[in-house]
Formats: sequence, structure tokens, C-alpha cells
Amino acid sequence: MLITFKSKAAADVLMYQQHAQPMLNLLGKLVDRGVISAEEMPDAILKLDAEIARQKITHGVQQDDDDNQQDHHQTMQSVSFAVRAFPLLEMMRAAKRDHAFIMWGV
Repeated sequence: MLITFKSKAAADVLMYQQHAQPMLNLLGKLVDRGVISAEEMPDAILKLDAEIARQKITHGVQQDDDDNQQDHHQTMQSVSFAVRAFPLLEMMRAAKRDHAFIMWGV
């Protein structure tokens, strides 16, 4: 299922539910329908930025072991949390700048 994030501050952001779920969980939001208010925006941005930093530390270390080329290839093919979160974070930053909100599921 697709989730469409909407805000007057930026273009719509489309994301598969399975990719949006971890981000919304961090923010304490339901995936079916919700709002990030202008007042919540600074804290929401900090939470996503902190998770991106945590995952970069945790998952950023790659093995230099050439014996495991298949695992390395699979790692290179996966899309990181940071990459998936980028469009939503940009929307959040624009919404913060414009004192706007973000909603989905409506």
C-alpha cells in the first residue's frame, strides 16, 4: 500500500507502507492516518536525524572480506533508511520553515 504525505510547504511524497512504518513508529504516529503538526516538526526532524545517524554507525561498517562477495553485493543493492527518509525529511524541513503541517491517509 502507498502512503501519500501531503503538505502545503512541499510536493507530495509517496512511500510504500513498509518503508514509512519505521519512520512513523519513531514519531509515535499511526501509518493509516495522521498529522505532524507545525509544533511537532522540530522534534520529529531531530528523531529522524538521530535514527539516521544511529543506523549509519550500526550498519555503516562494511566488511572488507572478499570471501563474502555475495553478501557484499546484497548490501550494496539495499536502500538505506537515510535514503528512504530523505524525501520526508526534506518535506518536514520545508514544513518547519513555513509553519505548516504534514498529513497522510486523508
